[in-house]
Amino acid sequence: MPAARRHVGATGSRTVTISFAGFNRAWAAWIGDRLERRGMRVVFQRWDPPVQTPLEENLQDLMLAPGRILVLLSDWYFQLGPRSHEEWNRALREVVAAEPDRFAAVSVTTSPLPAATAVLAAADLTNVGADEAERRLLSRLDLPDDPLTEPVDGRPGPRYPADTPEVWGGVPRRNTRFTGRESLLNSAYHALQEAGSGAGVVTLYGMSGVGKTQLAAEYVYRFGSEYDVVWWVSAEKRVTYRQKLAELAPALGLSTGAEYGERLRAVRDALRRGEPYQRWLLVLDGADEPEHIWDLVPTGPGHVLITSRNPEWSEHNSNLLEVPVYDREESVAFIRRRAPRLTHNEADQLAVALEDLPLLLDQTAGWLNDSDMSVDEYIELLEGGIDSDVVKVSADFPLAFQTAWSILLNKLRETVPESVDLLRLCTFFAPGSVPVRLLKEMPPGVMPESLSGLMNDPLLWNKAIAQLRQYSVVRLESHESLADEASTSGESLYLHRMVHQIVRKDMPERDRGEFIEVVRRALAGAEPGRPTDTRLWPRYAEITPHLKYADVLGSEDPAVHTLVLNCLRYMYLSGEYRAGIKLGERAMNAWRELLGDTHPRIWDLSYHYANLLRAVGDYAGTEAIERAAVEHLRTERGPEDLEHLRAAGGLAADLRGLGRYDEALELSGWILSAYRELLGDQDSRTVNAQNNLATSMRLLGRYAESLELNRITLEARRQLLRPRHGWTLYSEINYATDLRLLGRYSEAESLQAQSVRVHRLTMGRDNPQTLRAEHNLALCQYRMGERARAEELFTRVLERSERVLGEGDPLTMMFAASQCCFAREHGDIDQARDISARVVGGYTDMLGESHPYVAGSRSNHALILRNVGDREQAHLLVEEALADMTRAVGENHPWTLGCAINASALRNLVGEPERAAELTDATIGRATEALGRTHPLTLSSRIAHAADLRALRERQRADKIETEALGDLAATLGAQHVHTVSARSRNRPYWDFEPQMV
Repeated sequence: MPAARRHVGATGSRTVTISFAGFNRAWAAWIGDRLERRGMRVVFQRWDPPVQTPLEENLQDLMLAPGRILVLLSDWYFQLGPRSHEEWNRALREVVAAEPDRFAAVSVTTSPLPAATAVLAAADLTNVGADEAERRLLSRLDLPDDPLTEPVDGRPGPRYPADTPEVWGGVPRRNTRFTGRESLLNSAYHALQEAGSGAGVVTLYGMSGVGKTQLAAEYVYRFGSEYDVVWWVSAEKRVTYRQKLAELAPALGLSTGAEYGERLRAVRDALRRGEPYQRWLLVLDGADEPEHIWDLVPTGPGHVLITSRNPEWSEHNSNLLEVPVYDREESVAFIRRRAPRLTHNEADQLAVALEDLPLLLDQTAGWLNDSDMSVDEYIELLEGGIDSDVVKVSADFPLAFQTAWSILLNKLRETVPESVDLLRLCTFFAPGSVPVRLLKEMPPGVMPESLSGLMNDPLLWNKAIAQLRQYSVVRLESHESLADEASTSGESLYLHRMVHQIVRKDMPERDRGEFIEVVRRALAGAEPGRPTDTRLWPRYAEITPHLKYADVLGSEDPAVHTLVLNCLRYMYLSGEYRAGIKLGERAMNAWRELLGDTHPRIWDLSYHYANLLRAVGDYAGTEAIERAAVEHLRTERGPEDLEHLRAAGGLAADLRGLGRYDEALELSGWILSAYRELLGDQDSRTVNAQNNLATSMRLLGRYAESLELNRITLEARRQLLRPRHGWTLYSEINYATDLRLLGRYSEAESLQAQSVRVHRLTMGRDNPQTLRAEHNLALCQYRMGERARAEELFTRVLERSERVLGEGDPLTMMFAASQCCFAREHGDIDQARDISARVVGGYTDMLGESHPYVAGSRSNHALILRNVGDREQAHLLVEEALADMTRAVGENHPWTLGCAINASALRNLVGEPERAAELTDATIGRATEALGRTHPLTLSSRIAHAADLRALRERQRADKIETEALGDLAATLGAQHVHTVSARSRNRPYWDFEPQMV
């Protein structure tokens, strides 16, 4: 808010200083705008007196402000300090009463204020519309209430604080029985207001039933007038959250297609940019699993309010506010609103028995109000069979809560017994949103007889749901696809986590086995069967949270086994690595016990589980898994068995990850030959084997051979699969990477740019494969000299990868390696040094001292040390890197040749020009043999050798080699290419190690 703005009107130049608490900033802005448009000069003075200064002095200092002082009276104005009412009364009598003409006031609260505020003769602005509030304001300041004219600059004024925001959606109806929570509401407001741009995130967390959702709703109604957009989304599951957030797109007026992924991207971008609205509030309700959605929390100038049971939101840049149970007086007041027939003492008794938990108070008081049971009788039922000591269940709820729910379940059973069956059936889905439509979609004859009546009779179904809703057991969640929004059948029910826990525990054992089998069949029937199809990922995202609660790992049904395997495949392809690893580990233990160590399903599971572990860099662990599978399957089925070949392919990938490239190449070549003989060239498994062999060739520096094999693979996948299939897009990355590594930068950039656009549309911006595509595009742009575009993309990719995958993920490490190389030459050298040190340490911890990635990252780090002036340490480190790389991959590998170029530069710097020239001379020969005379790495070695000869004063030889190299550079890359220009300026070339995916 500006300190002062000046407008001159017909009444002349006058000044008003508005003194307000930060809590009432919206009122101050609106009042100031009304006055400025009538020619007043307005000065805004935020009132926040220091505690150590007497209140009288603070008021006297306020009188130093120009013009008349308009005080915005609210309980918050007097709470700042904090000060007692007695202090305020004394100060008001001494300072304000002596200068009545200097002060005026308006009141924006109905709370009791210090008695001496009467001296201010405040105009009451509460509970009136904008026009009447403006009239009262002007009357209090003795200003005419002439019609307001629009300003010359067309600037829209602040909204009247009591008005509804421009965009409003999904917000629950206001709870007229809301009680207390004043300090929490104020703390949430200040935490959001004081947060910087992009950091305004507050999480209201606490155990289930404490009223987090109600608190968030009350926040919206109290402070919603300060926002242009208020949008409420359910965030229990990632897929639901994505869909609900995407629905904001049309409300914001964004032009998008019907596909909700496109809408979601548009919404997040609009919120980030603050266009068309900067003042937005997004409420994420029930976000109990931050690891599933934290990467989708929007950033930008607005605010995010989260409700959650999980305090781990603090790990994701959120300010935590714990929501405790009610204070006793709050409990009593709430109970008496919910159950008017109860007296104060009865309400107090009930609050004690229920330990002030709001959800319990709401449900039990509502039930008591409709019954004639006394509170004493009810409490006796609650306490029956319970010792005097309070016993807590795992979630820290009293055992009395379970007893209370037993009473409620008995009541449901007496009225509509089918409602209890439905409720129990729902507990074998995950708590939160229960997709009951999956039950109704099951084919006839699959449902047990005890439940078929409920599922097949719409009247009975609606009656059961209505009974559950009546007692706040479930909440109906309708979907856009429903033609009749008023229908009670719904597609999903919301089941609170506490209710879920208690009902499931209370279930008779005879029902448990029957009900769980129904849910398993429902989930297996809903599984799309194509985890590689990105269009079906939202359906997998909906299914996977329920696997645990349906105990699918305990089933012997082959269809359920397929469900588990396909969900693991989806988790791998979509980048949900950590969740997939947890499921895979539990599945390995469960299926070995259930099926035996050598059951065919174990080998299927091993393949998917190893893929997930490999994705996070656990190559030693995956090698052990895959080698055991390979040895068993070879012995039992023979070397050309398809299951054995698949396991061998996984083992080859492990060998690549471990840096054992020659072994991986040999194994990959044999696998491809076996597939071709068994299945032919056009089978997808043969094509996949081609892809893997090309990867082995690239890691050995055989870029031309890798390019040709990837070209064949890409063409085959475009024919066999759709052009936007994930594997087709993967081949485009590989082909573009080979083009770039061969120095064909323009071709690589053109293909990769197009592929990035398709990746974003089909796989999502934060999918690991999309990130890899964008990273390769950034490298292409960098090699072409488009440094500004490359810098932006490098930074964005690394930030997103750290957020989505974590700093220690192999992809993140790869992106960080590129970022520190770029920052070394064109950015912040200190940042480059910090990132590089993390990369070296990360690769050492993950892969061990002898891995080529460790040697390569040390070579990169040596160049950074050189740039900061630590030449001796840089020289030692680069020589160590050269030796280690030579041992790891051989002296003719491009990585070794690159290390040699860097080492020669450092030898020159430390006074060893002869050894430098000797090294670059040998490097030219090896590079020419391995890569060709005009490959960028060969050209760099030739330019470096010319520099070394010049250092030895062999100018004639140096000039000859340099001239020839410059000619080849111009012919290959172009006369104005950055590499050519740099070489022409005699800037010594360096080489950046670039880790590759395995």
